[in-house]
Amino acid sequence: MSYKTLLVHLDDSRRCEARVALSLELAQRWDAHLIGLYVVCQDMFRPMFGPHAPLSLARAEAQEAERRELAEDAFLGAAERAGRSAEWRAPSGPALDAALLHARHADLLVLGQPDPRDPAAYVAPHFVGDVLLGAGRPALVIPYAGDVRMLGENVLVAWDGSREAARAVADALPLLQRARHVGIEIVSTHGQHAHASEGIDVAAWLEGHGVRASFSTTPHPIGVGTGATLLNLVCDLHADLLVMGAYGHARARERVFGGVTRTMLESMTVPMLMAH
Repeated sequence: MSYKTLLVHLDDSRRCEARVALSLELAQRWDAHLIGLYVVCQDMFRPMFGPHAPLSLARAEAQEAERRELAEDAFLGAAERAGRSAEWRAPSGPALDAALLHARHADLLVLGQPDPRDPAAYVAPHFVGDVLLGAGRPALVIPYAGDVRMLGENVLVAWDGSREAARAVADALPLLQRARHVGIEIVSTHGQHAHASEGIDVAAWLEGHGVRASFSTTPHPIGVGTGATLLNLVCDLHADLLVMGAYGHARARERVFGGVTRTMLESMTVPMLMAH
């Protein structure tokens, strides 16, 4: 199994360059084609209505076109320097709809955790989570803080026996097969260890795919959420990648995220491969 088509989300944020660099490195690993999808907030630079609105609107559109051209040159230039096959896409229409449509034609998505201190990182409310739940594709989410020096050397798999966890582990196989160490972690709650035997089964399944993995069970500390427990484990084990399922469901016109998924997207400290 391999990733042959990667899609990286491009915007005007400070972290976009690092996201592109990582995507090109991953494309190099699997000799994959890289798609750069430029999707930004469509309302951020729109002026207020008023007597000079037409002139202001024209100026805003010119600035947006200039930013788009700069982003295209930067992406294609980086791909050319890296010697990778790449293409640029800047679709029109609602940001989330465009992202979902193009994401479904890729093997792996590379997204960035929104930086609350960088307005250019904002696309739409819950953009990353909505793409995760709606695209039907695994996504590698990169934190906005810190440098990603290594990816996939020491991998922690969060396992709870769910469909989402099974999907995430299967989608992560190309990364797991290259890892130096893979650990399967089950966070037990209220003293329950019913899922501990599943760690053996998951490890056996992974071994059939050439992945040797250890497994362990961590008690759920009283007063500490599962998300916080996983974040602590990532730190304690020096993991450089967390693999886990993304949880949520559609309700009316919005998506409702599970507590652990929301916590991890808000407080992640290392890249996460998530699948729904």
